[in-house]
Amino acid sequence: IEFDVPGRGSYRLEHLVLDLNGTIALDGEIIDGVAGRLRRLGVLIEVSVVTADTCGSAGRLEGELNVVIQRIGPGVEAMQKAALVQHLGVETTVAIGNGGNDVAMLEESALGICVLGGEGVAREAMASADVVVPGINDALDLLLNPNRLVATLRR
Repeated sequence: IEFDVPGRGSYRLEHLVLDLNGTIALDGEIIDGVAGRLRRLGVLIEVSVVTADTCGSAGRLEGELNVVIQRIGPGVEAMQKAALVQHLGVETTVAIGNGGNDVAMLEESALGICVLGGEGVAREAMASADVVVPGINDALDLLLNPNRLVATLRR
């Protein structure tokens, strides 16, 4: 996904890192509309889902979404998520999250999107993101329609 933002520069996004619980799932269930959008995005960008599997639903959801869900260990979750972004490449990664343990990955990525969903949003996550949207489908639609990002981020 490539686009230019006046006053900010060019973006070439190759990787999407998504938090699972609270971002694309609520109470262990994928939010309506997410699976279809991820299928469409999957032909444009490499999709990674990361979770500490708080709800114990990662195994089931992995098949439902047809993506690899990367499980991280308890504790230092923020560092593990940021390390994934670093491994994929900070210049080419967009991250989407909502929690306090998503702050580092939102800051590390070329583009950080914070979603306000049914679980709420950590104040720190909101402050660390480049863009804040009311829900995950809005965030995914920004990537499917990058001109919306240009309109929001231009200076």
